[in-house]
Amino acid sequence: MATMRGDASDVDTRRSDRPVRARTTFDETKISFLTTEFWAMVGVIVAILIATQQLDQMTGEEGWTLVAAVAIGYMVSRSLAKAGNAHRDTDY
Repeated sequence: MATMRGDASDVDTRRSDRPVRARTTFDETKISFLTTEFWAMVGVIVAILIATQQLDQMTGEEGWTLVAAVAIGYMVSRSLAKAGNAHRDTDY
């Protein structure tokens, strides 16, 4: 039968000066094609291009200008989403 000693020999002396931290990784935001914004942008762009083709009041230049505006809005929304999520990687 083993006996337990409660003296100083049981203390782990391999501690370092740095506190031990758990490995945590926070990746960026969700992949772009898995977001609702991406699919909304695709739907709006398709609708704009169909409307440009079908409507007589809308020229091709106006349609592509609207597509560019939607794409720019999407890029701004993604950059704002990523700006609010700092990439932290404490794997050291």
